[in-house]
Amino acid sequence: HVQLVESGGGSTEAGGSLRLSCVVLGQTSCPFDMYWYRQAPGKEREIVATADTDGHAGYGDFVEGRFTILRAKSENTMTLQMDSLKPDDTATYFCKTQYAPRPGTWVRSCLDDVNRWGQGTQVTVS
Repeated sequence: HVQLVESGGGSTEAGGSLRLSCVVLGQTSCPFDMYWYRQAPGKEREIVATADTDGHAGYGDFVEGRFTILRAKSENTMTLQMDSLKPDDTATYFCKTQYAPRPGTWVRSCLDDVNRWGQGTQVTVS
């Protein structure tokens, strides 16, 4: 089974930048998409950004071009560069991996192997 280790959270002032990292530990042959989610106190968890198995990126509407997600498949790492941060970006940020099989290749054991959440890292913008 894989494990996720996040790092890079912290505090900054509005307009500042932070960079989050997520490392996938463990070996797997199961393909997976990677996500950043966030959850602020009293709010639902929401998708920040995603990088699929081919490295294609997607972002939540609120990102508005301020964040960049990068996935290095050879190193099983994903980063989220966050610029022009706002106080509304204050939240706990979570890395997630989700099994993403090609059509016709679904394998049940991969669900247990790669569907994971990280422990979360706090981002505070004042």
